[in-house]
Amino acid sequence: MIRVGVVGAAGRMGATVCAAIADDPSLELVAAIDTNGESTAQGVRISRELKALAEAKVEVAVDFTVAAAARVTLPWLALHGVHAVVGTTGFNETDLSAFKQEFSRSNCVIAPNFAIGAVLMMRFSEMAAPFFDTAEIIEIHHDAKADSPSGTAVSTANRMAAASTQWAKDPTTHEAIAGARGAKGPADIRIHAVRMRGAVANQEVVLGAQGQTLTIRHDTIDRSSFMPGVVLACKKISEHPGVTLGLDSFLRI
Repeated sequence: MIRVGVVGAAGRMGATVCAAIADDPSLELVAAIDTNGESTAQGVRISRELKALAEAKVEVAVDFTVAAAARVTLPWLALHGVHAVVGTTGFNETDLSAFKQEFSRSNCVIAPNFAIGAVLMMRFSEMAAPFFDTAEIIEIHHDAKADSPSGTAVSTANRMAAASTQWAKDPTTHEAIAGARGAKGPADIRIHAVRMRGAVANQEVVLGAQGQTLTIRHDTIDRSSFMPGVVLACKKISEHPGVTLGLDSFLRI
């Protein structure tokens, strides 16, 4: 049985992760961390300090927090030889380079999205990119999400941009309202971020070529959709040395 700790355990996502870990017979929730208070998660006391992970002899730590907090947590995990499963987004290239240097005694996977359908959506968009001239990404998230665009949208755009350099120029010469065309992502692929009460997480990639369009869409109905990917990552992280970006290699796609 793999001993797991959850960082950010008091949040909605953290609580869902704790429940998923506790429900899996191959995993054991032994520690929970959150700076917002001390209570319990699935019968485990929530601590404010990372040292609780070491005291509980955690083998894998799951981090669903914010980038500023994870910049402290991840080096600590690397130093103590704890594997990291990270759903936090907002890291820059400097962060990623540092993590790659730090994780030598243990492994780390950083995934913009743990929903298996979302991973496939990104892969399908990457595969389709060379066959189309134009593309735009529309991501829709709940109204409590602080950052935009989402890590999933940025990752999708990066992968599409790497897959093709043959993109048509944007014909827009004037925006009646600034920002109406969305933000320019990699290869000038436009990304539109929607923050909507009642939503969880959705993304639509629309690709166009002469006489046709292709829409690739993934909808997250409930946060439980992320849990099979999180559980899989906890079980397989020891097999993936160093820092892995995305869940693709865990799914072998």
